[in-house]
Amino acid sequence: MALSVVILAAGKGTRMRSNLPKVLHPIAGLSMLEHVIDTAQQLNPTQTVVVAGHGIEQVKHQLENSSVTIVEQAQQLGTGHAVDQALPVISDDDQVLVLYGDVPLIKASTLKALTEAQPKSGIGLLTVKLDDPMGYGRIIRDQKGDVVAIVEQKDANAEQLKIDEVNTGILCADATSLKSWLANIDNNNAQGEYYLTDCIAMAAQDGGVTACHPTSAIEVEGVNSRVQLAQLERRYQEAKAHKLLEQGVTLLDPARLDIRGELNCGSDVLIDVNVIIEGNVNIETGAVIGANVILKDCSIGANTVIKANTMIEGAIIGEACSVGPFARIRPGTQLDDEAFIGNFVETKKAVLGKGSKASHLAYLGDAKIGQGVNVGAGVITCNYDGVNKFLTTIEDGAFIGSDTQLIAPVKIGQNATVGAGTTVTKDVPAEELCISRTPQKHIAGWQRPVKKSQHKKEEQ
Repeated sequence: MALSVVILAAGKGTRMRSNLPKVLHPIAGLSMLEHVIDTAQQLNPTQTVVVAGHGIEQVKHQLENSSVTIVEQAQQLGTGHAVDQALPVISDDDQVLVLYGDVPLIKASTLKALTEAQPKSGIGLLTVKLDDPMGYGRIIRDQKGDVVAIVEQKDANAEQLKIDEVNTGILCADATSLKSWLANIDNNNAQGEYYLTDCIAMAAQDGGVTACHPTSAIEVEGVNSRVQLAQLERRYQEAKAHKLLEQGVTLLDPARLDIRGELNCGSDVLIDVNVIIEGNVNIETGAVIGANVILKDCSIGANTVIKANTMIEGAIIGEACSVGPFARIRPGTQLDDEAFIGNFVETKKAVLGKGSKASHLAYLGDAKIGQGVNVGAGVITCNYDGVNKFLTTIEDGAFIGSDTQLIAPVKIGQNATVGAGTTVTKDVPAEELCISRTPQKHIAGWQRPVKKSQHKKEEQ
């Protein structure tokens, strides 16, 4: 049986106090809704249908590159009504899995087990036991222990409120049965809404209800406020940190690591506090990542040290390199093995060969730098003429003195030396010294200029 996924995402989320639809608020840099979609895709559904309402245009914009189908719930008349809006685009032969856009930490393994447990012509229902079930619909079982109904909090009597097994809202059923049950529910309840949970009693009479459980209650926690959003953010990060620790990564403080993408780490990697990972990042064995470092879409080679307060984006860093502190490595940068980038150095589309160094206070943009090159303090590759970008080439063994400007396009030959304070506008041949400073002069009796206001005061 083919699987269709329905994700309910129509609520306004008034407790978020935001103009952004609740489901678009992020966990680890990705909207809650996209977390749910990504998890659902792991089940290989034939289609995923998102039911949107409040802020539907924002939802459409956020998902414009996604293959999901978006349907509108113009009036929020309950979960049963929401699912009913999606069913017209779903084949009667499909199995339907209902998820929620504000429950972002659900695991694919849990959902797979739920879909496999669903009885024919019945419902597979995800339930969980909570120490404090306040606010949740209670699971009603008969004397044999079979699930026969769900009673919402506001409709429950005193005895039912004592039940600690609650409904997560996540369920699966075949489309034909689901359509039939939804056609027979009403809104005769405290909320005046059409509850999806009312299908449970009908399913119990037809094919039965099989209850499954998540591995942890955190999987099914929803978000209704920014406080809950922050709590789930921490739980998400805790899980990521725990996995890294089990893989042999040292985290100096697991509570101060933020992974907002995918991180792949070798063994014996050390990560200091307040490190942020974005996009896809690979860190190889033995690397050390200093405090307050931001890594985005980059690769860090084995035994490389990234020092504190460094930003690296879209770059490939080789083995046994040293970068930072306070360096900014921009997209297109490649450091070969044993290269050295020091404090307050910025690179962009720059390649540094093996063992080359830019120790401090330099800008290297659109540069191809060979092996064993030394770039002094204050060196700038002037790569932009206001319209076009040009390449600076520095060959193996060259020495670039401090406070040098290399006006691209320009080439510095192998083992050439550029003296400090030089402005290079033409190619420098191999082995030669290039210097553009004027002879030093001494002017006796020279007076420093003074401020005009001070000068006028002296005249008076």
